[in-house]
Amino acid sequence: MIGLVDCNSFYCSCERLFRPELSNRPIVVLSNNDGCAVSRTDEAKDLGIKMGQPFFEFKNLCKSDGLVVFSSNFQLYTNLSDRVMGTIKDMCPLVEVYSVDEAFVNLNGFTEIDIFARRIKHTVERDTGIPVSVGVAKTKTLAKVANKIAKKNKVHTDGVVFLDNEKSIDLALKSFPIKDIWGIGSASASKLKLLGINTAYEFAHYKNEKLILKLLTKTGLMIKHELLGIECHKFGSSHEKKNEIMCSRSFDTPKFHINEIKESIANFIDLASSKMRRQESYCSRMDIFYYTSPFQDLMKHSVCRTYKFSVPTLDTLYMTDIAMKLVDESFKLGFGYKKAGVKLYELVNIENVQLGLFENYEIIDRRHRLIKTIDRVNLREGSGVLKSASCGAQNSGFGMKQVYKSPRYLTTWKSLRNVD
Repeated sequence: MIGLVDCNSFYCSCERLFRPELSNRPIVVLSNNDGCAVSRTDEAKDLGIKMGQPFFEFKNLCKSDGLVVFSSNFQLYTNLSDRVMGTIKDMCPLVEVYSVDEAFVNLNGFTEIDIFARRIKHTVERDTGIPVSVGVAKTKTLAKVANKIAKKNKVHTDGVVFLDNEKSIDLALKSFPIKDIWGIGSASASKLKLLGINTAYEFAHYKNEKLILKLLTKTGLMIKHELLGIECHKFGSSHEKKNEIMCSRSFDTPKFHINEIKESIANFIDLASSKMRRQESYCSRMDIFYYTSPFQDLMKHSVCRTYKFSVPTLDTLYMTDIAMKLVDESFKLGFGYKKAGVKLYELVNIENVQLGLFENYEIIDRRHRLIKTIDRVNLREGSGVLKSASCGAQNSGFGMKQVYKSPRYLTTWKSLRNVD
């Protein structure tokens, strides 16, 4: 049996932990640059606020309905996430941390699993103050189903759902929308609805598996099998390296000058390539993009340029140099660009890098050693201590807009709460 422990409205719960007077108030945590909703309490959902909805569309609810908003405070969330995962690991020997607010636990060999699942929930909430839901089933996909049901029906389930037999599984799947299945996106859900498949039960028991394979590839067929209780996603399999890494951000104010776009792109490459090297990967392709606001009735312009490296690289400085040339070729005066970003993809391991015939590998090796030295300095002295001049000065205005950011509470002495 596999359990999924998932924090309820995690970012909002972190904020509420230090502001108990907000226990019944609607809360929304905003994305980078205070752009859109990335976490909502149940009270905020009841107000009709959608995940990913732009802040300006519901800002008026702060006055009319008592909505409280917070800017993202990732240092605080990461610290509390470590505490939640540490508490789970103290109780379960085999834990697979899936994301900042989710962890799968291997419950094979445990007796009275339903009682133990409730103990996990109450222990995490008691020791960290973060509310969680627990779903238990034979596969990861079914555990996801169980967890979502537990979240939607907190009063009746006490935040724990246990799918351990065919009757309980069928009952759960018959009322579970196809679009809410883990791994089924909106495009896949639309394809399945054309076949008359609207629920997880209808998907699990659809007979034509060849058609499912054709429409949703092998991944979709694995999801179908998992709903039938056939394990396809092995425990511990979610720690595979990423095939692509993207960094992007909306700007506080529109950017009209080419140097502002170059500076933002350079910073995104610095962040993305650093993440890439931490998983010991090399980049084969790079996209840079920037565009005007889709929400304003002004002149619109969007740019997306791709560059394929002749030999996969990990060199931030080389990637930045290429990106600056792509911006020079594509930038147009007169437009106010509101968002920019970088995507590194077709990532490969060092042992899979195919060498080129005309590359000077002595220079490449020297540059790679330089980049790795910069990484070591930044790891020891702090992120961003050493970076390319293209990234601009430390206080050049590239930083995020975080008007509603709360104190860091747990990660800096100045933000510690005072107790009278």
